[in-house]
Amino acid sequence: MDRQTVDLVTRGLVEVIRREELDSIEAGKARAYIGFEPSGIPHLGTGLLWPGKIRDLVDAGINTTVLLADWHAMVNDKLGGDMERIHRSGDVLKRVIERRAGEGRVHFVWASDLARDDNYWSLLLSVAKRSSLSRIRRALPIMGRSEEEADRDFSKYIYPLMQVTDIFYMDLDIAMGGMDQRHAHMLARDIAEKMGRKKPISLHGPLLSSLTGSGRMDQFKKMSKSDPESAIFLSDSEEAIRRKISRAYCPQGTVQGNPVTDIARYIILPQAPLRVKTGNGEVEFKRFEDLERSYVQGQIDPRSLKEAVAEALEGQVSRYRDLVPESL
Repeated sequence: MDRQTVDLVTRGLVEVIRREELDSIEAGKARAYIGFEPSGIPHLGTGLLWPGKIRDLVDAGINTTVLLADWHAMVNDKLGGDMERIHRSGDVLKRVIERRAGEGRVHFVWASDLARDDNYWSLLLSVAKRSSLSRIRRALPIMGRSEEEADRDFSKYIYPLMQVTDIFYMDLDIAMGGMDQRHAHMLARDIAEKMGRKKPISLHGPLLSSLTGSGRMDQFKKMSKSDPESAIFLSDSEEAIRRKISRAYCPQGTVQGNPVTDIARYIILPQAPLRVKTGNGEVEFKRFEDLERSYVQGQIDPRSLKEAVAEALEGQVSRYRDLVPESL
């Protein structure tokens, strides 16, 4: 890839493993994927942040697949393991991604379709034979589960093996996901080496901070569907968005772990400038670095930042609200 294409593919990411491998492949021949557990109404991460990154990949000319991971969602007890609700959730997410990334530009596949092929399961057994239980245990954070939970429900241990198998079965060059997916991607790279397969290049993006804050300085709490007050959903009304942002954790002069600056950085500014009232009048910010500097230096107060972010966020969410039911 040329430098301009690589910059597009990697913008807004936290980590690339490995950059030199990405440089060496041809965008038009590369195959990438990102997987989503259909688990409810999309929030800002699944509904806006990641579809925006998917659009970056297809704009770069990369053949991009979205895996609607219905089996994974069932194993992970999402929506009570109800496949009918999981499929409704996946259909909603598909419509949202298509609108943000462009109709017909992304390929969608259900995990259950992959699993209908006997070759999928023979490949999964080959993957399993090249891993150990202790190595699988280390990968459990990808599904937000502990070893104790997996010990009570052995299907949880199959989940990381399925994720590696997905990557190999689809013969992918690039695997993309949040930093919480790093364990699975590293497992895939390790097993690929043992199997003599190509190692998937891993693109890792940010996790949005919970609107309620982490509670402790040494912990990170992400935006989650399980805590409605921690997240903004594409079904939220303008009133709900403004209320949640007004109550959001937003310490003066601090951007680390600040959900309001996270939203500005990863949701708003990649799409459009952000206009914020300061002591010197309204200022238009096009780069997060400039906004960060002004906020850290005290030129912007939390209330003004929240008002600007809520206004801009409503403009983005309103484009997708018609696609999303209030509940599943």
